[in-house]
Amino acid sequence: MTNQVMQQQDEKVTVWNKQVGFIVNGEEVKLSGNTVMRYLVRGNGQVSEQEVVMFTNLCKFQKLNPFLNEAYLVKFGSQPASIIVSKEAFMKRAEAHPKYKGFEAGIVVERDGQLVDVEGAIKLKNDILVGGWCKVYREDRKAPVTARISLEEFSKGQATWKQMPLTMIRKSAIVNALREAFPETLGAMYTEDDADVKPVAETTIQQEIQQNANSETLDFEIDIQPQQNKSFQEAELVDITSNPQQQTILEPTQGPDF
Repeated sequence: MTNQVMQQQDEKVTVWNKQVGFIVNGEEVKLSGNTVMRYLVRGNGQVSEQEVVMFTNLCKFQKLNPFLNEAYLVKFGSQPASIIVSKEAFMKRAEAHPKYKGFEAGIVVERDGQLVDVEGAIKLKNDILVGGWCKVYREDRKAPVTARISLEEFSKGQATWKQMPLTMIRKSAIVNALREAFPETLGAMYTEDDADVKPVAETTIQQEIQQNANSETLDFEIDIQPQQNKSFQEAELVDITSNPQQQTILEPTQGPDF
């Protein structure tokens, strides 16, 4: 029995301490379970051995450098961890494919009752943003791989989507088109938008609000004193009759209404 326990402990230590090395763009990357747990996990959850192994293998076989934010783990509480890959990593993988011949991308707007594909991420004042589109060209295919996605489905209402909806929906369209064009290379890779993961800071704030909101009752009185509108600055009154030499003339302070 003791030998079995010691063997299990040794196996656990091996999982967390054993380094896995691989080359990414000519640079050696070394990952261990401890390194992943300490530096490459976002959120307040504790990752499992299985999640660490899956993340390490993904980085190894997809040639991703997590220290450049090309991939990271997101874990909150007891929820399953999400392996997130950056959109820039998608572009690098696609450009490295020998069959890759470029792409076109833009937004879909409603204009005068019709859907119009606009290249880039700019629209007219009266256009209504509907979605995004992307065409990926491969050397071995006659027609491009086309993806058209809906803003209603992909937008999560987060700060970035509210500030830059045109840019975000275009990027999401590019990711989906690249995944369809190169399923053998990008099929198992998902971005933050695909995985339905909120930004870490936003999620942490929401969790704190849910945990602490209305948890303490504050009992205090508010004393509101009515204030009179003052057009002049208050000045110290001086008794000039008691001291004839100190005859100070008090004038109203100059202000914007004078």
